[in-house]
Amino acid sequence: MSWKKWLLLGLLVAVGVVGYQMKKLSDSFKLPSSSEDLVAVQAQAQAQNADAFYRPERQPGQLQQPSPLNNVYFGDLHVHTNLSVDAYLFGNRFDLDTAYRFAKGEALTLRTGERMELTRPLDFVALTDHAEGFSRGELCASGNAKNETAREACAGLENPSLVRFLSLRRGAEQRPVTLPLEWFDDDPDLERSYAASAWQKVQEAAARHYEPGKFTTFVGYEYSPALPDRGKHHRNIIFRSMDTPEYAVSAIEAPSEIELWQQLERNCTGDCKFLTIPHNPNKSWGLSFASETIDGVAYTEADWQLRKKYEPLVEMFQIKGNSECSMAFGAGDEECSFEQFLPACTDGQETSCIHPTSMVRDGLRKGLVLEDELGINPLQFGLIGATDTHNSNPGDVEEWDYSGSTSFASSPAKRRLDPANLTGIRNNNPGGLAAVWAADNTREELFDAMQRKEVYATSGTRIKLRVFAGYDLPEDIAATANLQAAYAGGVPMGGSLAAQRNTAPSFFVWALQDPDNAPLARVQVIKGWIEAGVQREIVYDVACGGSALDQALNQCEQNNAAVSLTDCGWDSNAGASELKTLWTDPDYDAQEDAFYYVRVVQIPTCRWSTYDALKLGVALPADSPATVTEMAWSSPIWLKSS
Repeated sequence: MSWKKWLLLGLLVAVGVVGYQMKKLSDSFKLPSSSEDLVAVQAQAQAQNADAFYRPERQPGQLQQPSPLNNVYFGDLHVHTNLSVDAYLFGNRFDLDTAYRFAKGEALTLRTGERMELTRPLDFVALTDHAEGFSRGELCASGNAKNETAREACAGLENPSLVRFLSLRRGAEQRPVTLPLEWFDDDPDLERSYAASAWQKVQEAAARHYEPGKFTTFVGYEYSPALPDRGKHHRNIIFRSMDTPEYAVSAIEAPSEIELWQQLERNCTGDCKFLTIPHNPNKSWGLSFASETIDGVAYTEADWQLRKKYEPLVEMFQIKGNSECSMAFGAGDEECSFEQFLPACTDGQETSCIHPTSMVRDGLRKGLVLEDELGINPLQFGLIGATDTHNSNPGDVEEWDYSGSTSFASSPAKRRLDPANLTGIRNNNPGGLAAVWAADNTREELFDAMQRKEVYATSGTRIKLRVFAGYDLPEDIAATANLQAAYAGGVPMGGSLAAQRNTAPSFFVWALQDPDNAPLARVQVIKGWIEAGVQREIVYDVACGGSALDQALNQCEQNNAAVSLTDCGWDSNAGASELKTLWTDPDYDAQEDAFYYVRVVQIPTCRWSTYDALKLGVALPADSPATVTEMAWSSPIWLKSS
């Protein structure tokens, strides 16, 4: 056979393989082919949910009385409803009101038949739909599309398909982001009226469901400039009150985060206050903590000032992975790999990998460098978790009850585990939660706590975590847990201290197990600092659950906690329900700028993929981890050198 025939044969095989993969990926966006099939799928899903693996009893919300020493409130600040065009395309038909009712404890059933319900209601929620699609989504919902182009596009949203999704992605990735005004007969005023109408719906739903002291709703949305290869450089915008700008500033009006902050600052007047929260640093292709915008424009000192003023938090854990750290860039602990599936970039690789400026710990270290250069630390941020669900199910993060996050693309269980499902769903986790220490469950108190960074992230469980640092903390505080003394003698997570030359600060850490989840394995302190111009970091184990602490190595001895992979029971003899300690840095140097944050690690439990495999009676796919070690991460405390 000649080389030309071999080449032609190779091309035909390649086309066939790609075609098969595209078909499998496209199939993951489709409904069952008939009503009978849908009924069968629903029956299967209901049977799966009835299986007797571990799941705690549903509980009503617990009303907490206001406290000057602060209560912890759990919520989700990153949720998509059917108002997001991509969520609608995935098959989500649940609206804003339905999402709020779910957060308060109401159950939902996906169109695939899987049932969703929280074990415990949330305390607060922000529904953050993509602003870039507000006008188009509202036009389609109104049924008043004026021309054939718009009518065809609206009809396409009703039938999930890979082609439509990829078309939507391509439009979002173009620079600058543009709006197809032909949908609106090339009338920009008409387009603005639809965008304003959608934004008004967001505000009205938040107003309807706000119950001060019991359940807090934040007016918010997502600013969503996309990157190639499913990269993210998005931010959620959260408002303190119902006083908001007339429009949700999107990537269409504000090409970069700098223009976003500038326009929000101009338009957010009177009692209007806002903050922005970037998400998925791990998938930002290095942009999250770079010194330039999405278009390669270098940050000025004024730009860094804007970032410091308006961006006090980073979402470091959600369904698309953990953004804490990477072993490839000097991180010295194995927990960096927790729910992190992207590799480090190789020479010349730009996307689908982790850059040195991708991860939270990278950003915190860079902030210390910038403070030496600028006199301010614009990357002095707190940490939260969230879901980024596209199913209108805020805070639905339980491993035993996971239903995916994108309707038809990730439900039911058979689809999630299918090795031929090329959507990457098996890399996803159920998402995390934001925990906020505030005096009361109101917009003002929660927002102000977020501004001062007295917040922490969890990978989904409701671990309670308090961290204080100071020079006057009582020596017996780990025994007394005297919170008045903690606030009086130190600063909580998110705070700052001036270094004292001859005295190292003490850290009071107090962690409590989620009563619906497994015990705690250990508490760790992560320190980052600058030493002789070099960025350094270290991890100390400071408290151990059910095992001894090796003082020389600063590590807990292995507790060898086991997990049953037949019924997902965990080791009841391992770990601890509570860990408290007063810790002092053995390597303290008052001449070094530093940050410290706390990480709590649970003993291992079953991952959602194991629960699904048990429900279906199939083997767990080789590329799906069987267990997880759930975590919580405090916001840092910073020390400024003397």
